[in-house]
Amino acid sequence: MKHRGLNRLAVLPPWVRIEVHHRTTQALLSFLGWHPVDRWLAGGFGLLIGPVFTREVAIAPRRSRIYVARTAYGIGLLILMATAWQVLTGTQEVRDVGDLARFGTILLQILAPLQLALAVFFSAMLAASAVSQEKDRKTLVLLLLTNLSNSELVLGKLLASLLHVLVLATASLPLFVLATWFGGVSIDQVARVFVVTLVTVMACGSLGSLIALWREKTFQALAMTVLILVLWVGAWEMVGSGALGSRWLGWDTRELALAFSPWHAVLAATRPMVVDGTSLASIAGSAIRGVEPFVLAGAAITLALNGFAVAMVRVWNPSRETQPATREDETWNRESIWGAEFDARQEAGQIEASETVEQAEETQTTPVKGRTREVWDNPIIWREIRTWAYGRKILFVRLVYLVLFALVAVSLYFGSAGGEAVAVETVAKALVPLLFLSLVLVNTQAVTSLTAERDGKALDLLLVSDLTPREFVFGKLGGAFYNTKEMVFLPAALCGWLWWAEILSLENLIYMLLGLGVLYAFVAMLGVHAGMQYGNSRTAIGISLGTVFFLVVGVATCMRMMVAFSGAFEAQFQPFFVFMVGGGVGLYVSLGARNPSKAIGVASFLCPLATFYAMTSFLLEKPYLAFIATAAAYGFTTVAMLIPAIDEFDVATGRTTIGE
Repeated sequence: MKHRGLNRLAVLPPWVRIEVHHRTTQALLSFLGWHPVDRWLAGGFGLLIGPVFTREVAIAPRRSRIYVARTAYGIGLLILMATAWQVLTGTQEVRDVGDLARFGTILLQILAPLQLALAVFFSAMLAASAVSQEKDRKTLVLLLLTNLSNSELVLGKLLASLLHVLVLATASLPLFVLATWFGGVSIDQVARVFVVTLVTVMACGSLGSLIALWREKTFQALAMTVLILVLWVGAWEMVGSGALGSRWLGWDTRELALAFSPWHAVLAATRPMVVDGTSLASIAGSAIRGVEPFVLAGAAITLALNGFAVAMVRVWNPSRETQPATREDETWNRESIWGAEFDARQEAGQIEASETVEQAEETQTTPVKGRTREVWDNPIIWREIRTWAYGRKILFVRLVYLVLFALVAVSLYFGSAGGEAVAVETVAKALVPLLFLSLVLVNTQAVTSLTAERDGKALDLLLVSDLTPREFVFGKLGGAFYNTKEMVFLPAALCGWLWWAEILSLENLIYMLLGLGVLYAFVAMLGVHAGMQYGNSRTAIGISLGTVFFLVVGVATCMRMMVAFSGAFEAQFQPFFVFMVGGGVGLYVSLGARNPSKAIGVASFLCPLATFYAMTSFLLEKPYLAFIATAAAYGFTTVAMLIPAIDEFDVATGRTTIGE
């Protein structure tokens, strides 16, 4: 049965499913007796979001990975909670309800920052990569040619990219509520944590979407997003720690840090507060009590970023980077072989056609001066080093990194004047984020060097050339290190300054530099490995960056649990065993699911065990053991990814499959 206002009317007793157009929706709302204002609000919301988000909502439930990710995230948090409980009961004696309440409080203080870190990183990266993929595949231009409004395009793409993050956060809500059963944690604390997380997701996602709409190259978008986030959090951390004094421009610096720093906001959200009254309004108001400044500031930042993106999306796109090339081509055509005067004479009929052909044959063999460049034997590394393969605005990325490095260096210089204890604490707070940022940028450069070739349809041309697998792989690795040389050498130079200032011993300096070298090689090879294994750019970027992020955040979380619950680090192997096995399974899925091998399988389960041993050795003040474990595990993993990339190049790049 069909109707003029319906696409399809399928009767499925005892339910009826009706798919309608917009006019039919309005008619149905009128039939149901909706007020005209309600209809206007509903229509306005649908107009604001648009079909981009609607399509993602309709397609997302059909993908199995959303269920796998949601289940894995919930199981991971549950394993983390069980590990914390095992650490507490295995190394301490639980005597009364006060111990349980303290456990619940510490558990929330571990889970809330962990989920916030995941939300900040993945919301920004997914939003930026979603827009960048549209640009790389030249499909954003097609969207601009449709009758989509600017708000439908920007907000629809933003919410579609954040859908997975919001689903994972919703799936974790029951586990956070479970923490209230131990005592010491109330429902309003959990509510405040999720309000802060939601506001942070929208703000960081809006930032990533704005930068990706502005910048043309994927590496530029991802790198600038990470740099701005680190600068933002680091700057407000300095303000909150009193670097500008107790008051700045008449404002309390702690209140400013609470209003603009998600880290300070989530810590404030985990603190218990007294609720005045038992009414529904007082309970609902307690969900944002204490974090109202951050909610207001985050909402204002989100509106400002999206408003600017909506206003400028059709100004920035199509990209203006193609215009200079077009003008250069026109100049080349006018001034190269024939010349403007010759073209004019030819059009006037003053030269015979035979002369034109003869002169054309002569000039085709004449080299044009100033228009050729000598290419090296390996064109891959030549392109990475001698051309602007990732855009000229990569200089801006380097400039922002230099500013961040200068801030870290200044903070270390002034912090080292307060004695050894203050210097160690300052080094831990300033140097570790800088090293993490360097690892992320090297990994981002490596993975985008492959995804850009694939999305630009150039990878297939490279694969049919006479390039050897060794030239291709080492060319991409060499290009990644060359383009991120500042991110590699500057942290190493800063470590050398710490030794010169007698904050770091010579032995520890050697361990740190060699360990950093192994980790840089690991993250670079991980990026190339993910770019070769996964045909979808968003998947490759997500797997590569997610693996680095989970390794770093996992180490930080485990060390936080070790220090919080016990000092007997040698006795914590059994509680963390299940956690390490889960990490090994996740690492194997990300590294070896597409092209399994025994070496990658061994490396996947070796890395979590070696990492736990390195953390325990570091906390026991045995840095040489930590270095040996780290270098052996991640060095072996790097080789395990490098050898298949060269010896099984066709399988790794997807030209052939196993068994063909």
